[in-house]
Amino acid sequence: MITEVACGACGTQVRSRYRPCAFCALTAEQLVFAQLFVEKRGNLREMEKSLGVSYPTVRGKLEEIAERLAGAPVPSEPEPRGGAGAEAEARREVLRLIAEGRLSPKQGLARLRARAAGPTGEETPPTED
Repeated sequence: MITEVACGACGTQVRSRYRPCAFCALTAEQLVFAQLFVEKRGNLREMEKSLGVSYPTVRGKLEEIAERLAGAPVPSEPEPRGGAGAEAEARREVLRLIAEGRLSPKQGLARLRARAAGPTGEETPPTED
């Protein structure tokens, strides 16, 4: 049950008692994935190409979203390992901008790919956290 929502930018607060929609249970990353899934009309092979990950990875992410939407217990998010903290933070920032509507999913994906390419321009394979 949600009892209060506040805007950090303007300070507006709304107090009431209401239930969140099922999609409110998704993480920012899962919301972006779900939006891309709809844009690709459910074609997992197209998702695989757009995200630059394997088909089993796409399938696994889709299963996680389906379980969360179905109300399955939500595991806690793992902490970034080793030196991946800065990279994970950069990915979270892109996801936040997409969630706020300041970037489209395509722009966010382009930003993530540019980061993965590094200063030499050669793309490095994405890492799984």
